[in-house]
Amino acid sequence: VQLQASGGGLVHAGGSLRLSCSVSPSGGSIRVGSWYRQAPGQARELVATISSDSNTDYAHSVKGRFTVSKDSADNTMYLQMNSLQPEDTAVYYCYMLHRKGLGRPTVEYWGRGTQVTVSS
Repeated sequence: VQLQASGGGLVHAGGSLRLSCSVSPSGGSIRVGSWYRQAPGQARELVATISSDSNTDYAHSVKGRFTVSKDSADNTMYLQMNSLQPEDTAVYYCYMLHRKGLGRPTVEYWGRGTQVTVSS
């Protein structure tokens, strides 16, 4: 299983981006999904988390601006980012605790990072 992250890019302050993170090959369920980010010279920080029953939690710095969700097939996780600010500039990583099927173990996966750059 691999996680394929996409959707990063360059945007002006106040703009929006939507990141996607898909499980490949498809199938199974997302037990926990999270987005992390890492700015140059800084530690990786947790941005948002979604549970298997779609409860969500956010870092204080993004609450009210970012929304984490997943599709009904439980195959893709999203991060909708609105009102982006220059301080949101970072490489964004997706993380999942994923279970391929009933009776199968839960395994953790990291996606490759996707760069988000917000210009002032």
